[in-house]
Amino acid sequence: METEKEFRLMVAPLQGLTEAAWRRVHFDMFGASQGEVEYFTPFIRVEKGEVRGRDLRDFTSELNHGINVTPQIIFRDVAEWRLLVETLADAGAKRIDLNMGCPFPPQVRKGRGAGIILHPEVISEIGEEMKTYAGSIEFSVKMRLGVKDPSEALRLADIMNEMPLRHITIHPRTAAQQYKGELLLDDLAVFTSKLNHPVIFNGEITSPKDIEALSSRYDGVMAGRGFLRRPSIFAEYLAGREMNAAEIEGLWLHLIKGTASELEKRLCGVAQLRDKMKPYWEYAPITLDKKIVKQGRKQ
Repeated sequence: METEKEFRLMVAPLQGLTEAAWRRVHFDMFGASQGEVEYFTPFIRVEKGEVRGRDLRDFTSELNHGINVTPQIIFRDVAEWRLLVETLADAGAKRIDLNMGCPFPPQVRKGRGAGIILHPEVISEIGEEMKTYAGSIEFSVKMRLGVKDPSEALRLADIMNEMPLRHITIHPRTAAQQYKGELLLDDLAVFTSKLNHPVIFNGEITSPKDIEALSSRYDGVMAGRGFLRRPSIFAEYLAGREMNAAEIEGLWLHLIKGTASELEKRLCGVAQLRDKMKPYWEYAPITLDKKIVKQGRKQ
């Protein structure tokens, strides 16, 4: 008898947004109603030869207690990868996600994020390094289809199949597209047909219906910008009921208020808190009164 496959729900890492305070408040709001959701930290990087302290603290924060959190790392070579993994292992990490998808040009130009896709020899060596952590750390990858050409990822299929991975999350665009333009679904289909790992779909997930449509084709979804705008999306999907605009707006405002309260305990002064909270208002529900959004950006 064939068993039903596990369909995984994941919250994408977004720099400066899906950090410990936001995760804590979101988890406390939705908890079991959103199932076994896995949150990912914004990427942890090497800076001046050391793992950046504030990145690491986001993973080790007491605010993560009881939450299913996986740290994500960004790297340009085996040396950076090894330093990051060893540091996170010492910090208690049992899972680590590899960022091979960040489209931010300064990172890509330095061979990090999506830029690493152009260096198959580095990816292959890292795959061998992963095997030395068998039984202690599980790895996964989040990636794009390439830097400029979607065929760039296709060239990595054999290498990635040799890597011990929990799953591969794919955003079906190139880095050059950033977050705009069509999803390259035909290229995605070709690439995933070559993979033997579970595939998680990431990109333009804005409603429970989107998740439902993807559930028969992939092993899970990872929602990012759509999740920030509609933080109830996984709970709605699992409940089989879409909330109305007023419900979504109310939950979003509650989450933002809670995040601000949590950050207020840790930041120095009103100006710092305002700067930290301002980006969240870029992801306000599109139905939210524009006067409320305008006021929120100024607070």
